[in-house]
Amino acid sequence: LATVARYTPRSTPHAPRPTLRVCADPNNLPFSNDRREGFENRLAELVAREMGARVEYTWWAQRRAFWRNTVKAGKCDVVVGVPADFGPALTTKPYYRSTYVFVARHGTGAARVRSFDDAALRTAKIGVQLIGDDYANTPPVDALARRGIVNNVRGYMVYGDYRKPSPPSEIVKAVARGEVDVAVAWGPMAGYFASRQRVPLDVVPVSPASDGPAVPLAFDISMGVRRGDAASRALRDTLDAILTRRRADVARILDAYGVPRVDVNSNSRVTADVR
Repeated sequence: LATVARYTPRSTPHAPRPTLRVCADPNNLPFSNDRREGFENRLAELVAREMGARVEYTWWAQRRAFWRNTVKAGKCDVVVGVPADFGPALTTKPYYRSTYVFVARHGTGAARVRSFDDAALRTAKIGVQLIGDDYANTPPVDALARRGIVNNVRGYMVYGDYRKPSPPSEIVKAVARGEVDVAVAWGPMAGYFASRQRVPLDVVPVSPASDGPAVPLAFDISMGVRRGDAASRALRDTLDAILTRRRADVARILDAYGVPRVDVNSNSRVTADVR
């Protein structure tokens, strides 16, 4: 779920204003869209202003091989949102940490679920996210399967039907429609769309933040650049400096989009209102 960019530095005092060339998914709110309404769009604008640059977009649907087709292909240089341990990238320090969350209709029994060990999950209709044509598992699917909770689970594709606006949101809409009692979804997407449903939904971070050492449920998110050259390392350092200097502005942007953040030093503390 990423936004990518190329920065062309100012070469002389009389050179034209530099450009931060951004590749972003045109249909992936709350992260990005071609109306520049996502929080990654806003973060790209923030970074560009600090660089004295303007943003120029190339739109590219985020699917598998996204990095290879954009950054590695030389179309772009910076990814606005990648896991901090994303192997192909040289990453900044994390600028937020988010988590998978439970989403349920307010006032229902399912709204009290906080853990995969809650007995209610054995009888509730549960929505989970799946990735790709091979139905690869997300961490919540693995956590449920470890407990033998499989027959009452319904999958919703992360990529979804791209002909529709913001296809990943379908799992949250399914909760609002009553198709499932509770969904387990990635926090930034769930927090944003839960607040936009006609019925009140509760969004609660999964606790604890990992299901044993093999199944993390909270992830640090960074900006990333390509590995292997001095210019990329310099750009990474510039991004780090901006993110540190404008930390409060970054937090305000994330708050505005309902992004749940788990404190880096805690498994449970949430630093944004996700209800």
